[in-house]
Amino acid sequence: MEQGKIFECSRANDISKCAALIKKGGVIVFPTDTVYAIGCDPYSQLAVNRVFVIKNRKKSIPLPVLASTVEDIKNIAFLNSRANVLAKKYWPGPLTLVCPLLDRRISSLVVSSIRTIAVRIPSNKCTLELLRKCRYLVGTSANISGQASARDIRQIVSSPLKEFDIMLDGGHIDNGRESTIVDLSTQGSFSIVREGAIKSEDIRRTLSKGV
Repeated sequence: MEQGKIFECSRANDISKCAALIKKGGVIVFPTDTVYAIGCDPYSQLAVNRVFVIKNRKKSIPLPVLASTVEDIKNIAFLNSRANVLAKKYWPGPLTLVCPLLDRRISSLVVSSIRTIAVRIPSNKCTLELLRKCRYLVGTSANISGQASARDIRQIVSSPLKEFDIMLDGGHIDNGRESTIVDLSTQGSFSIVREGAIKSEDIRRTLSKGV
């Protein structure tokens, strides 16, 4: 497929074509509810490696996995009581949870050295439709590591990010803030790895009420 070909979220057939490419090991740029992301099938070692190379990202930094339902998340990650409280409150939405890995078929490049996986359900309608067709998708910001995230396809076209297969255009993303990351991999405790669209104090308040 021609590199850089742009598909449209407004066309159901385009979303289906993107899902088919993902299943074949392709790498795609797509919109989320936070920023534009680049991703692939998390079970494909070759595709995941391409994402690292394209982003110039250190392989010691694992990649998050997106899904469209909590049930799908629970098939690949263990959600403890705190994780379930946060998932109920903030999913779909800009919250990434780091949890113990359950599905060991997922590429080792996606998983941390201590067998944890970062998971999220985005609230973008286009992304959710894509995920319903391909089920799981690596989803990390579509930028060279260390550079600014993109909120518009035009920013990606003019950026040094190259070598992906196709782009799925969902228009301008108003939010533009990356997800908040909470590590729940250790039973009985949690830590906020990155504050993003959801404030740290809101996470703490939710957990103090819900667990």
